Amino acid sequence: MDCQDWIDDFLATEPPRSKSLVVTIFGDSIVPHGGMVWLGSLIELLAPFGVNDRLLRTSVFRLAQEGWLGAQRDGRRSSYAITAPAMQRFVHAYRRIYAPLTHRWDGSWTLVINGDGALNAAERSALRKELLWEGYGAIAPGIMGHPAAEAVVLDELLQRLDIAGKVFVVQGKALRQVCARPLTDLLASGWDLSEVAGAYRHFISRFAPLAAMLQHPAIEFTPEQAFVMRTLVIHAYRRVQLHDPQLPLELLPAPWPGSQAYELAREIYLAVQGAAEQHIDAALQKEDAAAPAAAAAYFERFGGLN
Repeated sequence: MDCQDWIDDFLATEPPRSKSLVVTIFGDSIVPHGGMVWLGSLIELLAPFGVNDRLLRTSVFRLAQEGWLGAQRDGRRSSYAITAPAMQRFVHAYRRIYAPLTHRWDGSWTLVINGDGALNAAERSALRKELLWEGYGAIAPGIMGHPAAEAVVLDELLQRLDIAGKVFVVQGKALRQVCARPLTDLLASGWDLSEVAGAYRHFISRFAPLAAMLQHPAIEFTPEQAFVMRTLVIHAYRRVQLHDPQLPLELLPAPWPGSQAYELAREIYLAVQGAAEQHIDAALQKEDAAAPAAAAAYFERFGGLN
């Protein structure tokens, strides 16, 4: 089996949804190049995945309706760019994806408390949804918690939902002088890690053969194939990783398959990213000769690409 055989098999057995794939390509490939792309270049980038012109137009139209993308016209040409509010979420999400698994626990928990009626039903629902996406667990009615919460991310979330000042946010540790249940017991009631662990194992089973293939000294691939492989590994890893509550390593079952999945994604990404960038540069410059090269932050991914 060569790289194209692996690509064809993956696309036949686990074809990514076009709208979700567009999000992956924007986050992984377009954001480093300024966050804007002409439709002609986007069509060329999506073509190897079997996404035709009509399906792509439908996908970007829906993403624009949902506020993720903004559209511009220049004569008969159209361009799409990530909106400012969406860019914040892209940056946060992809920082999680490429960052090494180094969460360490200091024994404290961050609790978001909503129990005095300050939020209406719609606000409570939106807050719960966003906190669950950020990996928080339901500790008790009206209380969501996380043992490794980022204060900046939580503050941005409350500001974005326009509920800053309406909930209580506290951080605390167990009192050593009191004989009580250990706070680690909260994990069993607040988080079910079995589904995430299973998804990581599936990711490993699908991409480990590709990593082994790329280690062969005689392996060859084109820039387009490199781009497709890079996109597929990030797309699959992103789908699992963004459901991972990002708990500290000390609180995870050992061995945690997320650690192996991260190393596998990193290995494949480093093996193909250089050639993939050649394909991205060529596609973007066909529609815009002045399309910027990847920004410096791109080369910090996975602990450094150089």
